Amino acid sequence: MNAPAIAARLPAAASWVVFYLAILVAWVGLAWMAGDGAIAPLAAWSDVDADSFLARCLASAAALDLDHLVIMWALMSLGMMLPTTFPTLQRLAELLLGRPLAIRRFLMFCAAYLLVWLGFSVVAAIAQSFLAGLGLMDETGRTQSGLVAALLFGFAGAYQFSRLKHACLSRCRHPMTFFLAQWREGSAGAFVMGLRHGRDCLGCCWALMLLAFVGGTMNLAWMGLAMILMLIEKLAGPGRYVTAPLGVVLILAAGFSFGAALQTI
Repeated sequence: MNAPAIAARLPAAASWVVFYLAILVAWVGLAWMAGDGAIAPLAAWSDVDADSFLARCLASAAALDLDHLVIMWALMSLGMMLPTTFPTLQRLAELLLGRPLAIRRFLMFCAAYLLVWLGFSVVAAIAQSFLAGLGLMDETGRTQSGLVAALLFGFAGAYQFSRLKHACLSRCRHPMTFFLAQWREGSAGAFVMGLRHGRDCLGCCWALMLLAFVGGTMNLAWMGLAMILMLIEKLAGPGRYVTAPLGVVLILAAGFSFGAALQTI
């Protein structure tokens, strides 16, 4: 490859560096929030220096402040969902190669995609705060009610077989088909495409993401497992062998959780 061709690809390479750094920063932030060292004493929150401000931003979900919960869910969405959309972003980068304002359009697409998940993060944070206020959530973000766990498992399992899930999943599994149907020119068009892809991605995964209320919103092992499952599910080849079996497993888990909850009554 000659020097001009290499130079032409450098901005695109820089965009991918930002993509991977964003995932890394999200997981480092989640690990920090999950660690005891990230929990700042409430008395120190009145300080205005940079260290105490950072500690407050990365405070544990045990604080139950809505702004902290939104940050936590936003980091979860960023760290778990960005890897699952890699095939779509790779196809977009190929389609934009050599087009005017390619990097700006790529970043606008990503920004719109993340905006959708930020909206989900706000709703999820409000739900967690509400459940915690009812005494149904512990400091790790795990539900204390077996009936709530059974409901979440059962709904997520049934959703695996829904027409909406399969429609959204089909578009996520076939990025080229998505772009052929939804292609828009310009930066504004890229933003609209990002919103629509974010909508499809949310339609695929929101019920599974809410299972964090069962596994614990600060459980890094659960986050990693869920990310891997959602990543595989979105692949055109192996994904079709995951969706239905996962639904069956979740419905069985709902039955076990319901039975265990009845025994405690």
